[in-house]
Amino acid sequence: MTQSSSPNETDIREELSVFGFSETEIDTYLAILAQDATTTRTISEEADVTQRAVYGIAERLEDRGLVQVNEHASPTTIRALPPAEAIENLSERLESIQPELEETYNETTTESPEIQVVRSRETAIKHLREAIAAAEHEVALAVPANVFSEVKSVLREAKERDAFVLLLLVDSSDPVPEEFAGLADAVRYWDEQLPLLYTTDDTDAMIGDSTVVTGPHGKEHVVDVSEENLAGSIFSVFIGAYWPSSEVLYETDPDPLPRTFEWFRDATFQATLHEREGTTLHAEVDTDKGNHISGTVTEVNQQFLEPRTGRFPLQNSIVLDTAEKSVSLGGPGAFLEDYEVESITLSPER
Repeated sequence: MTQSSSPNETDIREELSVFGFSETEIDTYLAILAQDATTTRTISEEADVTQRAVYGIAERLEDRGLVQVNEHASPTTIRALPPAEAIENLSERLESIQPELEETYNETTTESPEIQVVRSRETAIKHLREAIAAAEHEVALAVPANVFSEVKSVLREAKERDAFVLLLLVDSSDPVPEEFAGLADAVRYWDEQLPLLYTTDDTDAMIGDSTVVTGPHGKEHVVDVSEENLAGSIFSVFIGAYWPSSEVLYETDPDPLPRTFEWFRDATFQATLHEREGTTLHAEVDTDKGNHISGTVTEVNQQFLEPRTGRFPLQNSIVLDTAEKSVSLGGPGAFLEDYEVESITLSPER
């Protein structure tokens, strides 16, 4: 169009462009909108568009539910539908593709990990606290000692939910062991600067330069991820490299039995605590395939308590002597063991 646009018309043009209208289509539609039923020639003159182009644009606008073309009139006339009706037609077209959009969105969020780079101390602490607060089963955490006070309350709440909590303090100045009762199942420390790290429930994790939370704001950063494989890899770094190299500071007492565990690593941890006290354990197990197995615990392989046991690094399993044979049990994703455990109930062997 050759004339300048009013502020209202400018807004209309911007919104129509969002819906995929070209400039020529917008010119044509606004020309139709300003008329009653009118001819293609009049629209062509008003919109400064060729009459042949008006025919094609009018058909597309009719398909979108914005105008009505009367080809039975001579000459052909075009009129705009009332705005309320036109908007309803656009809305219905959008709603019609919602199921496909939802399916595509779900596939994308399932397959694509969420990764965020964090450089701010406040944001890193906020993410850390939120992750611990949302954890249902497990928290593994390596933080500088001077950050510990900022996560104590959410760690206590996690333990009150019966989450399994492993805490590694770094740059520590000989903390008091009694301070950690009710906050973690096991606490260790290492007087070295290690990465800031957490994993929760094998789904969410953070790892990066710990000076993000201890030093001045700079170029250092941590990376926050929400993806099972990545979180599992970060947990493997925590338990395979940092945990065994640190010194034991605190270990909780064995929980009263019987107790049912839905998080397998918690079960192997508690089984080891009870075996230390000379308790022979009986296990009732439900597997991911619907099998029910029971028997005497004859072997526990784990990496959380000293001495660490197992024939290979990161092994986490329980061996049962059933009435028929000896079977091995593992947690989520187990492939070397005979069964993947859904839940396990430990009690003293009678």
